Order: sequence, then structure tokens, then C-alpha cells
Amino acid sequence: MGAGMRDVAVVSFARRVEPLFELDEVEMLAPCIAEALSAAKLERRDVGFTVSGSCDYLGGRPFSFVTTLDAVGAWPPIRESHVEMDGAWALYEAWVALQHGDIDVALVYAFGRSTQGDLAEILGAQLDPYTVAPLGIDATSMAALQARAMLDAGRCTERDMAVVAARARGGDPDAMLGARYVAAPLREHDCAPPADGVAAVVLVAGDRARACCARPAWIRGIDHRIEPHALGTRDLTRSRSVTICAGKAGVGEGRIDVAEIDAPFSHQEILVRQALGLDASVKINPSGGPLAGWPYIVSGLLRIGEASRRIHAGEATRAVGHATSGPCMQQNLVCVLGAD
Repeated sequence: MGAGMRDVAVVSFARRVEPLFELDEVEMLAPCIAEALSAAKLERRDVGFTVSGSCDYLGGRPFSFVTTLDAVGAWPPIRESHVEMDGAWALYEAWVALQHGDIDVALVYAFGRSTQGDLAEILGAQLDPYTVAPLGIDATSMAALQARAMLDAGRCTERDMAVVAARARGGDPDAMLGARYVAAPLREHDCAPPADGVAAVVLVAGDRARACCARPAWIRGIDHRIEPHALGTRDLTRSRSVTICAGKAGVGEGRIDVAEIDAPFSHQEILVRQALGLDASVKINPSGGPLAGWPYIVSGLLRIGEASRRIHAGEATRAVGHATSGPCMQQNLVCVLGAD
């Protein structure tokens, strides 16, 4: 952290992820937000800033985030913001707001119902509308191109990918290699199954955080970067943005116990792990990660929340939460969390 920056900690985290929600967004969020505030020993009037992350393409209607304010309680008027992005970027905005010094508590939440449509096709809306989108390529096919590039470059093997999937889903890696391809070299177990989910995180600055949590997860470094939009202008076998984020956030400045990596395809976990410079002693995605269930737009915030949970429980002293967005991991965020 730079000189003069305020100490900010994740003091509570709540989540709910299911293969298919029958509730609407407000019904999903209300108990999750209440749980996060209760765990932090706070009430809604204590929150100085509220920021959310969502995607209108999932909801199928414009400004869908406005309706979810009913889950927060927008009266009396609140200071509120929104990012059309994964909730991890909403957390970054909240962290910046807390640096201003006029508030001490921020509430961050995200929601996404990935099962309402064909997620692989929905993500095609991120592509260049003139040169790429007309090709009709979907997110899984693009990830397969990236996986093939990594295999050809010797960055991983299909068995390495199966080992990642087996850890997340359970099973025998060697037996998994017998499964049919969905989009070669990706098999079904290499691709994260869409899920519906919500998550809420409470951030508190300074000494007040210690009153909200016995073991706060302090944000020791956070950074996000974006790479060129055109796939042909970047090396898909490496993640330059993750490497830069890792350096800016200080990943290499101490031992990392746990890393929660937002990788919806098995080869991408390997790619991020290499870009972060993590050794074999680091526990990767003990929560199961996206391969156990992928609520798009919530997944990155979940990774930061799950990393903080390990610190709250005393299972880790230093942890990394990673979030990604865009075709073939175009945009990345890295957050380093630490105990006192």
C-alpha cells in the first residue's frame, strides 16, 4: 500500500450460489446483505457508501440494478453507485471511496442469474461488433483457442487441466481424459457450469474494523488492468495484466497461503497461477472456485470473499483474490489480503 493510504479490511462476507434460483434478485439479495451486516455487528444506517455489480444482459432489461436497491433500503436516501461489471470491481470502487476519509463503512454486493439464457452466447456481446462478433464465435470456443495455444506452447497439458477440474469437482483426472470434447481441447469438466448467485461484502476502514471482526482481512494491495480487445494482439498463453496486477498489489512481497482464482476454464487457472508466480505450496481455490459453479458477474467478488473468509477463520495469514472479465481473460483484478 502507498504511503498515506487508509487501512481497509473485509470484515464480513455472505454468499448464496445455486444451480438455479427460483427467487427474484431482491429476494436473493435481502437475506445475504442482512447476513453480511449482522456478521459485522452493523446496521444499514452505519453504511456510508453502497456499490453493486451486475450485468443487464443477464437480467434482460435495462438498469436492472435499480430494482435491487429494495434489498438495501434506499430511504432515507443513501450514497450509492453501480458498475456494469463483476462485483470485484465494485469492491475496488468502494475501497477508493473509503480512501477519501469521509466514510468508514462500505457495502458491496453483486448478483447474477447466469442460467436464464445461453451464457456462452451472451458473452459474445463483449466482442468487437465489426470483426469478431459476426463470426458467431462463443465464449467456450474462444477459451478453447486459448487452451490450444497453451498446449502448443507447452504451458500445460490436458492432464494438468484434468487435475484442476478433478480438484474442483471431484473425480479421477485420468478417467476424465476419456470424456468427449465440447470444443477441443476442452471437455465438459474443463468448463464452469453456469449458476445463479449473490454475494455481499462489508468493508470497514481503520481501527473501526477491529470492532466489527475479531480477525479482519486487511486489503494490503489491489490493482486491476485491461489488455487489448483484439485477441490477435496479445499472447493468449500468458496474462500480462495479471502479472502487472500482481506486482502492483505486492503478491510477491510475502508468503501466500491461499489463492482464490476466478478461472471459468481449467487451463485459465493454470495461466493465472503462473502469472501470479505462485508455488506448489499455495492452496488454490479451496472453495471449489468457478468450476464448481459459475455465477457470472458475482464470481470475482466471491473469490475475494472466500479468500477473506480463510483469514477470518485463521486458516491463512496472507491470501490472494483474483477476478477476471472479458474474452480470454481480457480484464483482471488482483487483491492481496492479510491478517494483522
